[in-house]
Formats: sequence, C-alpha cells, structure tokens
Amino acid sequence: GPISGVNKEIAVLQCHGDCDPLVPLMFGSLTVEKLKTMINPANVTFRTYSGMMHSSCIEEMMDVKQFIDKHLPPVD
Repeated sequence: GPISGVNKEIAVLQCHGDCDPLVPLMFGSLTVEKLKTMINPANVTFRTYSGMMHSSCIEEMMDVKQFIDKHLPPVD
C-alpha cells in the first residue's frame, strides 16, 4: 500500500552479495530503486559485498551495526 507520513522518512539499509546464486544482484538493485520511489531516496543505503553468496560476512555485519547505532536509540 501507499507509504505516507513519518514512514516516508524511514532509514533503510539493504545489503547484497555480488555472488548470490539465489537472489541475483540485479534483483537487489531493482528493489533498491523501487524503494527510492516509495520513501525519501536519501534515506536508502544499498551495500554490496564482493564475493559474498547468499550469506553474510563480517563487513556486512559491521555495516548493520553502524546502521543500528546511527538510527536506533541505545538500549539501557
């Protein structure tokens, strides 16, 4: 459905391996472009990871940690 109000300003981090055999990188690229039409494109970050398949890597986990640290309040 349509996105409105505060949801248009939500921050999104999308990560994708460039060797993913299950979800080709092209589909990740198309998804991020669609997201940019639905919410503030300045708040959409797309990261790719060289050699990463349908999995995760240390670089990706560090990017996720930085994203969380930046956008979510600290937990007591």
